[in-house]
Amino acid sequence: MNNDLFGNAPFLSAALSFFLAQLLKPFINALFERRFTWHLLVSTGGMPSSHTAGVIALVTSIAFTQGVGTVYFAIAATFAAVVIHDSMGIRREAGKQAEVINEWSRILSDIHREGQFTPENLKTMLGHSFSQVLGGTILGLIVGLLITNSISGL
Repeated sequence: MNNDLFGNAPFLSAALSFFLAQLLKPFINALFERRFTWHLLVSTGGMPSSHTAGVIALVTSIAFTQGVGTVYFAIAATFAAVVIHDSMGIRREAGKQAEVINEWSRILSDIHREGQFTPENLKTMLGHSFSQVLGGTILGLIVGLLITNSISGL
C-alpha cells in the first residue's frame, strides 16, 4: 500500500465517493420531491447512500490494487458488508419502532396526535432503502474504478 495519503487510491476512492454522494443527495432529492433540502448535505439517509458509495469504492479500489485474494480485500469486503447490512437493517426496523413510540405516546399523553410518528416518517430519518443503497453502490464502483485507474494506471 502507498503511504502517501493523496497517492493512496483506496483512500481517495472511498473519500471522494462518500463526499460526492453527500453532494448529490440534495439535488437528487429535489428531482424526486420537488423541493431542495440543504440539510441532506450533512445528514444521513437520502439517495445515494454515501456510506455504501464509500465502502464500495474502497473495496473496488483494493480489489484492483491489491487483488481479491489478499487480507486487505477480505477486511474491506467484510467491512462493506457490515456497513451495507446495517444501513438497510435500521430502516427495516423503523416500522416496528414507530408502533412502539405511538403506543408510548398514547399511554403518556392525554392528547395524541395521529400520524405524529408514522412508519414512513421514521423510515426517512433512518437508514437507506434498497434503491438508495444500489445508487451508492453504482457511484462507489464508478468512482473507485476512475480513481484507481488514474492513480495506479491500470
